[in-house]
Amino acid sequence: MADDPTIPTVRSDQEWRERLTPTQYNILREAGTERPFTGEYVDVFDDGTYRCAGCQAELFLSDTKYDHGCGWPSFTEPATEGSVIYKEDRAFGMKRVEVLCASCGGHLGHVFDDGPPAAGGQRFCINSGAVDLQRNAS
Repeated sequence: MADDPTIPTVRSDQEWRERLTPTQYNILREAGTERPFTGEYVDVFDDGTYRCAGCQAELFLSDTKYDHGCGWPSFTEPATEGSVIYKEDRAFGMKRVEVLCASCGGHLGHVFDDGPPAAGGQRFCINSGAVDLQRNAS
């Protein structure tokens, strides 16, 4: 059963470990990152909705996905203004903006300002392991 995305998802660490694959757990709960060009959705451009792999909240729509060439799925914007939250990330001596699922707090990736100018200039660089693609019925 999918979680209700309108209610913040709170689980114990043990519950997350039981619910997620090791890769999903590493990315969503430990802020890990998959190697570039290895994620399931890097080259996928099917119509649908990208949902949080941890709680199934709606995060990104396929019509905002594009090929940036960076090795991770790239989106120009979240599905809604409240889909994601942002957090300063100073790991590895860099200053970046981390993107988290607003519903469960899972780490999704980062947002950069090197996206398409016509789409607002933002690039949401998202780990495939953090999301599930719910494909539209054909």
